[in-house]
Amino acid sequence: MPVIERARIGAALRRWLLSGLLVLVPLIVTLWVLEWVISTLDQTLNILPEAWQPERWLGVRVPGMGVLLALAIVLGIGALASNYVGNQLVAWWHALLQRIPVVRSIYSGVKQVSDTLLSEKGNAFRQALLVQWPREGLWTIAFLTGAPGGDVARHLPPQDYLSVYVPTTPNPTGGYFVIVHRRDVIPLAMSVDEALTYVISMGVIVPGARRGGAVASASIPGAA
Repeated sequence: MPVIERARIGAALRRWLLSGLLVLVPLIVTLWVLEWVISTLDQTLNILPEAWQPERWLGVRVPGMGVLLALAIVLGIGALASNYVGNQLVAWWHALLQRIPVVRSIYSGVKQVSDTLLSEKGNAFRQALLVQWPREGLWTIAFLTGAPGGDVARHLPPQDYLSVYVPTTPNPTGGYFVIVHRRDVIPLAMSVDEALTYVISMGVIVPGARRGGAVASASIPGAA
């Protein structure tokens, strides 16, 4: 077989291999995550008495039954907490945990974060920004979270500084809280979801690439 023909076949095989990986890898990772979530939530069934186990009265194990039970529990607690009596019970439980020294600090911190992220009125990430991090000359994506408050505001005027969150990649749940001057950030004309996708993909998926054209300039809320 001529050398040119072998090179052509080798190039075709490499192209097919990469094309197959591009199709299969996202699918496999997605299925793996779903399987992990379902198997984890299925552990919720362990709180039921043995006589009530679905496997006992169905005669076969059905994956996902724990997901339905967990969803029912969350909905039930949400419905209970939405009325007056449930509200009082939640307030009593919250006050009780606030009196336990070690638990108090952990619970309060987690509750404040969850209230910000999960509340219907919450607005944890307000805008995508471009900041120099971890040193001048290097740029990365950050998210506006607010303005300095408390005693920090006494030393750093809120009108001049911004509180931002710099996520890590590919896992944006870890990152750094940084207070920066307004003049040192560049607002981005992309949504928070687009910016998160950009971070998670390590810059591979570029927001706005499909739309093309120039994007409108953005502005920081509250900026002069």
